Amino acid sequence: MAHDVDHDLAEQVLAAEQDERRRIALFLHDGPVQSLSGVALMLDALNDLLERGQREQALEILERALSRTRTTIGELRDLSFNLEPIVLRDHGFATAVHALAQTRAIEHGIQVELDVAAGDLLPERTQAALYQIVREALEAAIRRGPPQRFEVRTTTDENALRVLIRDDAPAERRRRSLEVLAERARTLGASLAVEHEDTGTTMTLELLGRGASD
Repeated sequence: MAHDVDHDLAEQVLAAEQDERRRIALFLHDGPVQSLSGVALMLDALNDLLERGQREQALEILERALSRTRTTIGELRDLSFNLEPIVLRDHGFATAVHALAQTRAIEHGIQVELDVAAGDLLPERTQAALYQIVREALEAAIRRGPPQRFEVRTTTDENALRVLIRDDAPAERRRRSLEVLAERARTLGASLAVEHEDTGTTMTLELLGRGASD
């Protein structure tokens, strides 16, 4: 029976990783790749304008190309950070969540309450997966609001680690957003409960057994 459970969990992890690769590939194709293709066309037009001595028009094209290039660099930097921020690798879950929350709080005027030290007790890969759940929950709340308040609390006992994520933004209406979070939870062998109220959304993740204590 234990072998079957481990096999099922491995299958879930592989499926989630494949879905993640597909999402990244789609983002790269529809985002940075398209942007850079546009920049290449602009540079071709710029070269043609310079050969014809149309300097003013060439400068306008150059400014647009520079602007799009800067935007693309930002998108790729964000992708790299979201995949695995350096602070998570070097300093652990709690520090990474604090850095993420502080950055987004300043950008959107959010009051953040965090008590996430228990997350540092988790194995490295579990920390990375749990960080992604917190990040995606925060980004979803910002899309819906942004919220005035965002809260993350972790607690642990001998058998489980529990994570409470709460915001006061309008409730999520897109099923796909919740499915992504639920899938991430399943890769950890965790359960995820979501409650929508007039005052916001509360998510409770419970991680049982080895993943919570190894």
